[in-house]
Amino acid sequence: MKKLNFEKRGLAVLGAQWGDEGKGKIVDYLSSKVGVVARFQGGNNAGHTVVVGDQTFKMHHLPVGILYPGVKCVLGNGMVINPEVLINELEGLQQRGVDTSELRISDRAHVIMPFHRDFDSAEENFRGKQKIGTTGLGIGPAYADKAYRRGLRMIDFIDLDRFTSWLEEILPLQNAFLSKIYGLPGYKKEDLLQKFAPLGEKLSASVTDTSLFLREQLNKGEKVIFEGAQGALLDLDHGSYPYVTSSPTSTGGILTGLGVGPQSIKDVLGVVKAYTTRVGEGPFPTEEDGETGKIMREQGVEYGTTTGRPRRCGWFDGVIAGYGAGINGFTGWALTKLDVLTGFKTLKLATSYQLADEQLNHFPPLLSDLHLCKPNYLEIDGWEEDITRARKLDELPTETRNYLQAIEDVTKVPVVMVSTGPEREQTIVIRKDIP
Repeated sequence: MKKLNFEKRGLAVLGAQWGDEGKGKIVDYLSSKVGVVARFQGGNNAGHTVVVGDQTFKMHHLPVGILYPGVKCVLGNGMVINPEVLINELEGLQQRGVDTSELRISDRAHVIMPFHRDFDSAEENFRGKQKIGTTGLGIGPAYADKAYRRGLRMIDFIDLDRFTSWLEEILPLQNAFLSKIYGLPGYKKEDLLQKFAPLGEKLSASVTDTSLFLREQLNKGEKVIFEGAQGALLDLDHGSYPYVTSSPTSTGGILTGLGVGPQSIKDVLGVVKAYTTRVGEGPFPTEEDGETGKIMREQGVEYGTTTGRPRRCGWFDGVIAGYGAGINGFTGWALTKLDVLTGFKTLKLATSYQLADEQLNHFPPLLSDLHLCKPNYLEIDGWEEDITRARKLDELPTETRNYLQAIEDVTKVPVVMVSTGPEREQTIVIRKDIP
């Protein structure tokens, strides 16, 4: 009988908070050691910023690994793709000398159309004070159409006959929704074909069965990074619902969003900021809306890559970090933006929540409870020294290492990487076997 091979080769890199944790820098740093980087969910609502020398790259659709020549990049079936944005992103990189020929787009990924953006903005306006705080890019409506079984897949988008048939079937319904519910003008089939058919033709060479491709790469022994967008608290099932994104951002989303088996994942690296931020509406127990939060925002340049919106800032929340670790099975932390905390005399780390007379050590499912939760803080001495030049753990001040140890103690997950600045070399690797 043939011996079964259970060797695992994939590394998942996922956000552990409300997104914007610095996943782009971590994936960029690790991409030089792998052959494939694959993204499994979300759309151009993602924003990964990478600094390479004197150049800054901002990704929305593309995996960060695209910056490394020879690294194969995948946009998985779990994504929703705006063809116009993707092509602009590709052409922008090509103009800067980046080779994008190794990109592969899932034939089962869904396509964002202009009416999806209209629905997104219209519904946010309709909600008024109850708005979610979406990016308005049509992500949720595109996923909704996928669930309604009336979405447009890439395999149909790149075929003119099938694309035309889809428009003929779907457009009357979408136009009726736009006009009768929101009072918005609809779209003409001819206008959409004129604009989008050439885009489908441009992308067609990259569209393939990425599930099959990934399984072939893994079977050959290729190292793969599974790159997430957003973060654990924005997961559609496990996040701070309804203030969440429209896709599974957690480990389980890798399997469905790329079409690989659980044995493909060796380690799950949680990317977590040394403090906490979030964009959009919803409760935020450790938020600092005064001078402390302002200092964090300015020192950390906390403005959204996709929207430019200022991020809300606060102290490290060990409750949500521990919750993210639990639902994702994190085997290590990649801690980012540690340098931003330099200069604070005292640092705070939330170890639990106080809900009236009850102490909570877990993340509550009721949003109304989360609104009322007050953090119980552990206070730790800060540091004044510049840590941006540190390349080894023992080069960090004692107070800095004490802070890292406190995060490990509260979350029960080891810190295996530390980022001390935006540049690639401003990284301390503690566990050398990742990936």
